[in-house]
Amino acid sequence: MTAPSRPQTRTPHPLVAAFVRFVVCGGGVGLASSGVLVLLNDRIPMAVANALVTVVSTVIATELHGRVSFRSARKGWGVHLQSGMTVAVSYAFTTGALLCLYAVRSEPSALVEQAVYLSASALAGIGRFALLRVVVFAERAPAPDASLSKAAVAMAA
Repeated sequence: MTAPSRPQTRTPHPLVAAFVRFVVCGGGVGLASSGVLVLLNDRIPMAVANALVTVVSTVIATELHGRVSFRSARKGWGVHLQSGMTVAVSYAFTTGALLCLYAVRSEPSALVEQAVYLSASALAGIGRFALLRVVVFAERAPAPDASLSKAAVAMAA
């Protein structure tokens, strides 16, 4: 008699798994940021609160993406600066999409406005994922040692 076959489990492609982790981490930070903005609404001006929450949430999300999404060993302020630049590009992209919408329709419905914003945000998020994965958190090969060893000098002579 043969043993019953066990169902094979498929592991997701590493890129898909990293993207899912990226969405969960980024979405979690985004939801928390939204809650903090609500709490700060009556305490400080909204523009100041938004700027503060954006900076803090970007730092937190960068740490999460490095450790959880991409499981990278890269750390430091350079990583945060590069990640911040991807946020700035995403902001410019979503703002540009809305400005294009307003140029075409001076008073779009809330549904159309949200559709444009969420679509632009999704595209910006995909672009940000790619930049973070390929540029910011990519593992770098160690730089070759420029010093010459005694053996190398002896061989050259």
